[in-house]
Amino acid sequence: MERMQDVRLFIRVVDLGSFSRAAAELGIGQPAATKQIAQMERRLGARLLHRSTHGVSPTEIGLLYYDKCRLIAHHAEEAQSVAALLQSQVQGGLRVSTSVGFGRRVLAPLLMQFMRINPQLQVDLAVDDRYVDLVEQGIDVAIRMGRLADSTLGARYLGINPWLVAASPEYLEQRGAPAHPRELSAHEALVYSSVQGDARWHFSGPEHQSAVVPVRGRLRSNSLSTLLEAACEGMGVVILPWYVAHAEVRKGRLVALLPQWSLPAQEIHAVYPSPNMVPAKVTRFVDWLQGKFGERWWARSWAGQDTR
Repeated sequence: MERMQDVRLFIRVVDLGSFSRAAAELGIGQPAATKQIAQMERRLGARLLHRSTHGVSPTEIGLLYYDKCRLIAHHAEEAQSVAALLQSQVQGGLRVSTSVGFGRRVLAPLLMQFMRINPQLQVDLAVDDRYVDLVEQGIDVAIRMGRLADSTLGARYLGINPWLVAASPEYLEQRGAPAHPRELSAHEALVYSSVQGDARWHFSGPEHQSAVVPVRGRLRSNSLSTLLEAACEGMGVVILPWYVAHAEVRKGRLVALLPQWSLPAQEIHAVYPSPNMVPAKVTRFVDWLQGKFGERWWARSWAGQDTR
């Protein structure tokens, strides 16, 4: 950048034929301008300007150097314009990260909508239930569930991801429906091994009641789809995000249980590598997502669709 300032100064000195006028135009003192040009000449090992009481003019070498400097300055300004344009438009590549279930059932359909609105955008969706380092993996924006730890990342709150407890009609016909969370200890549980306390299910109920229920069962998995299918097949009681279970509840393959009690809901956040100088493609995408996770979002047509 310092050399570019020298180039711009040299161009204006030649254009105006004056150190003082060029210095005033660029907001520096004349002695500083004279010193910068003298340093340029020492670095190049050639005199670039004739100096006289009537002003300055380029030497033969200076004139050739002036032509090259104008070309360099033009390309630099063009590069800045391109960078500014890319920063202000939704185009180029957008690398997005989220969990496997949410990515397949919710984010993938939303991304396809956003791509139709922004045809200049190319999207790379990476799904992984493990923690992903955004900077190391080159991620532009991640959609994460749960409370965020303090960090230097940029983040925007998007909404809430609610959960339910459910079982199939066939299972309930054989084992009966629980009337209170504590009765779940006597049931066959399908345990999700990633969140929600693993094999201890936490409930909030009416009048500020709470219950922490230890559960047990023969099937554990970190795959929401596996647990969903097992529950539909009558293998036990399960806790799932509403976006995963809603379609099966609507079809009658699953029954939502304990309507007076609720499981901890997860916050949904968009997270990006830095809160500063966020690219337009990230800002626009996050702005657009903020309208998607309102009341009963998981019941909308684009949510809960298994795209296996």
